[in-house]
Amino acid sequence: MKRAERQYALVDLLRGARRPWSAARLATEFGVSSRTVERDIASLQQTGVPIYADHGAAGGYSILREYSLPPLNLSAAESLAVLAGLALLDSSPYRSAARRADAKIAAVMAEEHRAPVQEVLGRLRVIDAAAPGDDAVPLGLLADVIAARRVVRLTYLGEDQDGGPDLSSSTVREVETMGLLRAGDAWLLVGWCRLREAIRGFRIERISRLEILDEVPPARDPALLEADLARWQTRRLA
Repeated sequence: MKRAERQYALVDLLRGARRPWSAARLATEFGVSSRTVERDIASLQQTGVPIYADHGAAGGYSILREYSLPPLNLSAAESLAVLAGLALLDSSPYRSAARRADAKIAAVMAEEHRAPVQEVLGRLRVIDAAAPGDDAVPLGLLADVIAARRVVRLTYLGEDQDGGPDLSSSTVREVETMGLLRAGDAWLLVGWCRLREAIRGFRIERISRLEILDEVPPARDPALLEADLARWQTRRLA
């Protein structure tokens, strides 16, 4: 996440918080150091954002309730690009967050852009992977798994002749989660599989059960994942 994006998200988080957030807690939330959080807050304060510190055991940073950021000034093409991108996440672990973001952007869109943007969006179609069945792991849970970066125990279904989940065949794996991968029309949970002792990608629609364990995995050399991904044509999203 870029600095400007992080600061915008920080303000949004504090606006919706019922209690103060400590620098350490904010650092964990955004995956940065406490010092970086303190620099971000100082920078925001200098630009007039009313963030203040509450001292004491239950203290931390808060923001004046009446404060709000001005809406993003997006062109029609930019609004279309953002909304189309969010729509592509509807079959991803970030579906719920994407839908909330879609509603926020639509709410602040310039009135003269609304009709043409919605018209073009109505013409877009996506042929995507089949949605997970009723017995599959909820997509939102996978987003929590990635954020927690803990070991998970999952039941992984085999593959039938048509490439779909085979309900009669499954294995139980303990996996040290490392990230998400979009491969063609499918989302994969990527991690170190202790059963295979190697990096593996698990198609979301074939994960029938998932349990987040309390164990924090040992740090794996990032080069292991990079070497595995080097076999494919991939790109980073940030």
